[in-house]
Amino acid sequence: MSQHQAVVQAKTQNAAETTIFKILVIIGLCHLLNDSIQAVVPAMFPILEKSMGLSFTQLGIIAFALNMVSSVMQPVIGTFTDKKPRPYALPIGLSLTFIGVLGIGFAPNYVLIVIAVIFVGFGSAVFHPEGSRVAHLAAGSKRGLAQSIYQVGGNTGQALAPMITALILVPLGQIGASWFSIAAALAVVLLIYIANWYNRRLQSPFSMVKKNKAQPAEKTGVSKDIIKALVLILLFIFARSWYVSGMTNFFAFYGIKEFGLSIKDSQLFLFAFLVAGAFGTFFGGPLADRFGKKVIISFSMLGSLPFSVLIPHVPPVLSFIFLIITGFIIMTSFSVTVVYAQELVPGKIGLMSGLTVGLAFGMGAIGSVGLGVIADSIGLNSMITWLGVLPLLGLTAFVLPRDQKLQEWNQKA
Repeated sequence: MSQHQAVVQAKTQNAAETTIFKILVIIGLCHLLNDSIQAVVPAMFPILEKSMGLSFTQLGIIAFALNMVSSVMQPVIGTFTDKKPRPYALPIGLSLTFIGVLGIGFAPNYVLIVIAVIFVGFGSAVFHPEGSRVAHLAAGSKRGLAQSIYQVGGNTGQALAPMITALILVPLGQIGASWFSIAAALAVVLLIYIANWYNRRLQSPFSMVKKNKAQPAEKTGVSKDIIKALVLILLFIFARSWYVSGMTNFFAFYGIKEFGLSIKDSQLFLFAFLVAGAFGTFFGGPLADRFGKKVIISFSMLGSLPFSVLIPHVPPVLSFIFLIITGFIIMTSFSVTVVYAQELVPGKIGLMSGLTVGLAFGMGAIGSVGLGVIADSIGLNSMITWLGVLPLLGLTAFVLPRDQKLQEWNQKA
């Protein structure tokens, strides 16, 4: 090897291992802004029901339109951008969200509300796979931490929904949604900066993306072992999504009925659960970098099991504490499962992000409907009780390949 080649290889190695925290913080903030805007839609339901006289079926269609567009389109867009990364899709996606959230604030009828929500959903679907790719590019050697910084922004944005309802939408009504166009505009500006960095990264002679793209694909198929592991990780994610969806959508009703909580106090329980989950998301990545991804994935469900089982059977104060502990532990695997899937199928960053995040939220939405049907059939109390046992499905994590096995597969790929 010549001296010049050695220098180039050293620079490439250093560039690949350097973690760019500035980019990670900005893309995490954009994720927060995007998901807080998305949280406006369900937070608007009580206001839309009153101002437009919408039925529960119509509200359900709005929720379905948002979740199906934002979730199902993510792996589709991720697959497309895996073939050719599109840095400027990021600000374009948030521009669609800007249009959508303005539309929600000023739409005079139900049809225009649905159309505006589709714009928000599509903008979110464009943002997530490319945002995850940016986090991957800026991660260096700290992939778990990088995904945690990126994903905690989204979870924090979702946790803001109860505050959004209480502080903005209740006093201002439907037009209050239009105020979130300011958040969308700020995200567009930040994402233009990110897109410029992203584009320079792709053009860099030290870019690993460019290097991988330039090499012809020698292996077109995916082994049965990888497919099996991918199915297992998706089953794990779906189980976690069903639990989180059930708690966020139905535990407030349980608290009002069983604990005699006011609507305001029940929202405080929900807020605490979501904020604890955001903290869990942040700490999960660094913990996985230290102890291994499979360890944290297994711990996140089984470690939360004793607390999730007890939540419906203890007094309100203990239930509140156990809710916080459960939210924290169960969400430690959120960013870790994304990184695990991305390393499981290297070179498919967008597709794996779309599958692990997009379809997971889609399954969470379907889970809300399914758990609602179960609650109607066997009663809310029984449904919440059985929901506490759901983390047992975390046992599937023990069948996942070890982190070392992933590295061996990557070296052979």
